Amino acid sequence: MDKTKPLTSVRSSFPLVPIRSLGPRHRDRIASHLLALDESDRYLRFGYAASDEQISRYADGLNFERDDIYGIFNRKLALIAMAHLAVSDDLAQANTAEFGVSVLKAARGRGYGARLFDRAVMHARNEGRDTLFIHALSENTAMLKIARQAGATVERNGSESDAYLKLPEATLATRLTEMVEDQMAEFDYGIKQQAKHFQELLS
Repeated sequence: MDKTKPLTSVRSSFPLVPIRSLGPRHRDRIASHLLALDESDRYLRFGYAASDEQISRYADGLNFERDDIYGIFNRKLALIAMAHLAVSDDLAQANTAEFGVSVLKAARGRGYGARLFDRAVMHARNEGRDTLFIHALSENTAMLKIARQAGATVERNGSESDAYLKLPEATLATRLTEMVEDQMAEFDYGIKQQAKHFQELLS
């Protein structure tokens, strides 16, 4: 049985936000971001109230060659929102990517979760994935709302829910858009780095 529906873009709902692809050199920033989540946010992100030790192990175990990690930085280069687009090692699930996201409380209400979701969808399409999967607690209404707005089919099983989003094939437009957004995010990050360095010199 096909559990998916056609993709509906939510991109136009929010302003353009520089979203940077993260690599191994950002591992400490990723850990700091996740450790800054309070107990309830950790519970929603991981499905359990992850301890500092468990979060550190998660950050240390990120596979940047297999998966894709995206982040939004503020002017001080603090990672205020991030997404993990994971690909299973199971060949039977090779065309499916799993999405997870976290946004610091101070950065809520700006559409960052939806923007990261949109960015992950575009990359998954360009990589040839045909399905985006989200496993979330049923009480994580914000995440499930984003999935539903994009056209995902959401199946609830008690305290947990699974969302399946059918992805269309990549187009020239999606490939060019991803390239432009990557370049813009790199430029934005470089400007913030220079500004931070300048402020440190002044202080």
